[in-house]
Amino acid sequence: MAVIGGYLPETTVNMVDILSIYNIPQLTYESFFPRQAGKIRFFSLYQMVPDETFQYMGIVHLLHHFRWTWIGLIAVDDDNGDRFLQTMVPLLSQNNICYSFILRTPKRTYKDEFIMLLYTLQEQYHGLLESKATVYVVYGEPPTMHILRMLLYASENLPLGGKVWVVTSHWDFESLSIQRIWDVETFHGAISFAVHSNQPPGFQKFLQFVRPFWAKGDGFIQEFWEQAFGCSFKISSLHEGNDRVCTGNEKLEILPGILFEMSMTGHSYNVYNAAYAVAHALHGFYISKVQHRRLIEGGRKAFQNVQPWQLHHFLRSISFNNSAGDTVQFNVNGELVEGFDVTNWITFSNGSFIRVKVGRLAPQAPHGQELTINDDLIIWHRSFNEVLPLSKCNAYCYPGYSRKKKEGEKFCCYDCAPCPEGMISDQMDSDACVRCPDDQHSNEEHNQCIPKFMTYLSYKEPLGIILAILAVSFSVVTALVLGIFMKFRDTPIVKANNRSLTYILLISLLLSFLCSFLFIGQPGKVTCLLRQMSFGIIFSVALSSVLAKTITVVLAFLATKPGSRVRKWVGKRMANSIVLSCALVQAGLCTLWLSTSPPFPDKDMLSLNEKIIVKCNEGSVAMFYCVLGYLGLLATVSFTVAFFARRLPDSFNEAKFITFSMLVFCSVWLSFVPTYLSTKGKHMVAVEIFSILASSAGLLVCIFSPKCYLIILHPEMNNRDQLIRRKK
Repeated sequence: MAVIGGYLPETTVNMVDILSIYNIPQLTYESFFPRQAGKIRFFSLYQMVPDETFQYMGIVHLLHHFRWTWIGLIAVDDDNGDRFLQTMVPLLSQNNICYSFILRTPKRTYKDEFIMLLYTLQEQYHGLLESKATVYVVYGEPPTMHILRMLLYASENLPLGGKVWVVTSHWDFESLSIQRIWDVETFHGAISFAVHSNQPPGFQKFLQFVRPFWAKGDGFIQEFWEQAFGCSFKISSLHEGNDRVCTGNEKLEILPGILFEMSMTGHSYNVYNAAYAVAHALHGFYISKVQHRRLIEGGRKAFQNVQPWQLHHFLRSISFNNSAGDTVQFNVNGELVEGFDVTNWITFSNGSFIRVKVGRLAPQAPHGQELTINDDLIIWHRSFNEVLPLSKCNAYCYPGYSRKKKEGEKFCCYDCAPCPEGMISDQMDSDACVRCPDDQHSNEEHNQCIPKFMTYLSYKEPLGIILAILAVSFSVVTALVLGIFMKFRDTPIVKANNRSLTYILLISLLLSFLCSFLFIGQPGKVTCLLRQMSFGIIFSVALSSVLAKTITVVLAFLATKPGSRVRKWVGKRMANSIVLSCALVQAGLCTLWLSTSPPFPDKDMLSLNEKIIVKCNEGSVAMFYCVLGYLGLLATVSFTVAFFARRLPDSFNEAKFITFSMLVFCSVWLSFVPTYLSTKGKHMVAVEIFSILASSAGLLVCIFSPKCYLIILHPEMNNRDQLIRRKK
């Protein structure tokens, strides 16, 4: 009806070539066989194992889980090994995993000469020693296991050291008598993908009572018994030289795991499920016959003979739960719909071992959750001291660094480059550093973004305190000068220099010193609006007062000439008109500035790495420089007029003092522009405050210090007689 068999792919191919001719169902319990050769040829083949490609994806998930990116690949040197590498290598590359080497183990046949095979293996073994990879992914059938164990046994003088062996489900610890002396310690801690298995009830109890004489006519059990227990039966001629006689009462449970396991392995579980699958298919077939094609002969039921090809429909549609509680069913490709167990191999000094189930690879799980691993259950090789092994081309790049590819190396090999200022990496092996938000900056380790602190010129820092003291001091001095001039307002010196213009100039200088306080402290909406406006208008009043004084001196001299028409222009009305008109022009510019693009509080997060500059954004930079330009124009005109009027005959001619004051004023503000543009943050504000104080102080000192000197220290010179004498 059906054939259960085909342990190795080669055996399966040979069987399916014959059985497919007669359309006989074949259930293979171990081999993974590709179906790309054609569906018709393998229509009669059923695999009691899941899709092999899913196992390869599981290996990639496992490598990702433990962050292993530098591995070695070992595959048998045949078509199956080629298929493994053709599938695995692209998968590794797509998932940022590199291989250090690819080792092809020879496929063992009976024609191999042992010495030549050993020589070839030892040459390949040196490649394993030179590799920095800690994890070896191994693909091969059970004969490959024997060859690898042979290699490790023959190279005991060159120990391989602690490695993590990740093996596919094709492998198994099978042992022959000669392999009893081969140590399996190297494979301690290995991780294996195994076809899912379970323990049917009563199976272990059955094994405890197995005896070699049960299966009469089947010599396999007796041969296994002799090989496993190292004895011989009297009736056997194979071990005539063996003195120990098998009693048949030996216990299977005393055998080491490398010889016999008391639990049902994946292979046995597949055979178990295959037998039940055929039984369920036959049952389904007979049930359908009873219902649809029953023949009555003499009152008794008679069934047509079952043909093998008739079972295919029932095999493909079976779905049942076995005695262990697992569901058995096939997919459209005739593969078992099942996952893989992830097992941890633990070996012992007596050559025995156990498999501990530590995870599961389930195809039905949601994407990204196919692999589940219990890390706490895994026991690593003793050389790792129970620490998770590291398998990378180079050490981890710690937070604060990013990976930088090495030229000429595989992409898994890289240097660790520190993150630049303002960028961080907060994970191991970051591909690139990430820029911090604008309001944060990187810490010293460049692994965390921390908030920037706000900075502005405040009263709590030395620079702000010094500027505030200077502003107060100059304001007090200006107020004292104003008081002196008001006290001595009827003296000739004060009268001769136009008292009203002098008062306007002193008051505007006092206000200019006081407006410096608008620039100190955290900028607000009101202070930002008042800063430049008050500065521009107050300074225009001061400069227009100076200009009016200078023009008054010139007009007064011209008016002394006989028949001059200039005399009608001399007077307070003309001076006040100059001050008012010049101030109104500046007020108009400031009004236009406020109506189009007024200043506003702003935060500059980019200029400084660790600070947020709280400042007043000028709104329109063009209008800001228009205000400054207008002040420069007034200063230039005042300087020019004063320069030409400095030699006019007058006892109290201020022109020469105004010339010096305008020279100081222009020098300060000409140096202000490049300095202002080259500074940032609170220092930019400090430069503007200093320019305001310096230029105002220049006007105060140059114009009023000579007068105060005469009024306070030489009052005898401040009289009408002295004035007339000096004119003569």
